[in-house]
Amino acid sequence: MAAPMTTQTAVAVPMANAAPGTVIVMQAPPAPPPPEAVTARPSSSHIWVPGYFTWRNNRYEWMAGHWEVPPRSGSAWVAPRWEQERGSYRFYEGYWN
Repeated sequence: MAAPMTTQTAVAVPMANAAPGTVIVMQAPPAPPPPEAVTARPSSSHIWVPGYFTWRNNRYEWMAGHWEVPPRSGSAWVAPRWEQERGSYRFYEGYWN
């Protein structure tokens, strides 16, 4: 007997008082992140931006980690995240701070 299928609903919600973007609201969070191999650092200016799950094409998609040069000296990467809020999960985009 096959397991029952569940349906996810994605809703784009404008972010209040935040950088431009959208928040994706889901009934359940994505799977835990898979193991990720960090490649050799291209230069001392690069910072590793870890991979994460996002919602695209009506499903969770893994966005692989990569090296990036921050937009300005002293910038810190604020990782994208899924937060549980009022019985659902909201996705917030990552950004340089």
